[in-house]
Amino acid sequence: MTFSLLSASAHGGGTPAWAMLAYLVAGVFFILALRGLSSPATSRTGNRNGMIGMALAVGTTLVMHGTNLVEIGIAIAIGAILGVTIARRIAMTAMPELVAGFHSLVGLAAVVVGLAAWLNPAAFGITDAAGQIMAVSRIELGLGIAIGAITFSGSVIAFLKLSGRMSGSPIMLPGRHVINLGTLAAILVLIGLYTVSPVGGAGEGWMVIAVTVLAFAIGFLLIIPIGGADMPVVVSMLNSYSGWAAAAMGFTLGNTAMIITGALVGSSGAILSYIMCRAMNRSFISVIAGGFGADASSGGAGGAREQRPYKQGSAEDAAYMLEQAEKVIIIPGYGMAVAQAQHALREMGDKLKEKGVEVKYAIHPVAGRMPGHMNVLLAEASVPYDEVFELEDINSEFAQCDVAFIIGANDVVNPAAKTDKSSPIYGMPVFDVDKAKQVFFIKRSMGGVGYAGVDNDVFYMNQTVMLLADAKKMVEEIVKSLD
Repeated sequence: MTFSLLSASAHGGGTPAWAMLAYLVAGVFFILALRGLSSPATSRTGNRNGMIGMALAVGTTLVMHGTNLVEIGIAIAIGAILGVTIARRIAMTAMPELVAGFHSLVGLAAVVVGLAAWLNPAAFGITDAAGQIMAVSRIELGLGIAIGAITFSGSVIAFLKLSGRMSGSPIMLPGRHVINLGTLAAILVLIGLYTVSPVGGAGEGWMVIAVTVLAFAIGFLLIIPIGGADMPVVVSMLNSYSGWAAAAMGFTLGNTAMIITGALVGSSGAILSYIMCRAMNRSFISVIAGGFGADASSGGAGGAREQRPYKQGSAEDAAYMLEQAEKVIIIPGYGMAVAQAQHALREMGDKLKEKGVEVKYAIHPVAGRMPGHMNVLLAEASVPYDEVFELEDINSEFAQCDVAFIIGANDVVNPAAKTDKSSPIYGMPVFDVDKAKQVFFIKRSMGGVGYAGVDNDVFYMNQTVMLLADAKKMVEEIVKSLD
């Protein structure tokens, strides 16, 4: 497949052999980057490989098209300054919305490039002998603009939800499935009409504009019905969309590196989304259709919560039970990220191991707001990789553990996912913390609920002790008590 893409690029754009070889090497680095990012232990190497591949691809493109280097250099410098500034200032808690925001920029770039190619096709080398846009280029333009626009508007909505600027609850429009299918069908029909329309025929312009507007609208419509518990899958899927948008523009520009990179990002994002859907017992097709959010009738934050009795403990209580345990399983969630408690948590784990306690960390596929969020935080705190386990590898061990220590997690330990068919998280695999002998649950207060907006029966179990405080402060107090 790679060689056919290279051949097509060389055929249509006159790409020299050395450039094709450089793009191929860059593609190899991108593949190695994905391979490295598949494990926390090799993620740094994966990032380095990705950076090397991107530098090689960009450098090759600049050498091939060495005009206006001053303007290009200024644009790169501005982007680099903004990127470095944002990366240095952004907190790990805000990483999910940052990723969604960057996805929107990729989609917008695809739209801008597509419209530029439509307005000045000769500059992009997509015209035939008569000076008209070739039919195959019209398909590439239409798809690139459509996917880019969907990525942009969908990512903007995801950013607003993740950053709290929009409610994380599903927003249900009446007849949304009919509206979505009708809009998607209209986009495809318009692209088809634009492709087969008479060369130079009147009225072509409105088709391109209509595709752009409808694609912006469908991106919005696909994401607003998605509930908070499913946002990690949304982020992953938008990542896939941004890759396919880049690949489509790569065909338009005749740039092999964009085709390869876009295809890798698109396919890997889709595969990750599929894996996460399986982990959440969701339908992959429903993800693409934007219809897997909770129904309007589902339980959520809107209803009144019943006041139920619960046990509240202190750091001293937790420290005593933890050091008496033989096996402790720690379940981190987004609350740990908000409190930046990962370093204190690792210190607590080290103290317990010094006392002979077996310590393991359980990571749910959708813990946090994006795939791998908890893994990154624990790696940042130097938690050993061999102590971190995925749900399917550790869930059976809760029946044998003495203490389940939940810090800032909620939906991923909520038994309503197994018992309440009206719950928006019903069907999502969760940790069986109810089987542990003792449960300590850190959260700020009993007034809050998880991102899905549903109450949690674990709070009220006989073996559960609630530790109501800031996660970082509570864990630091536990560490002091262990000393």
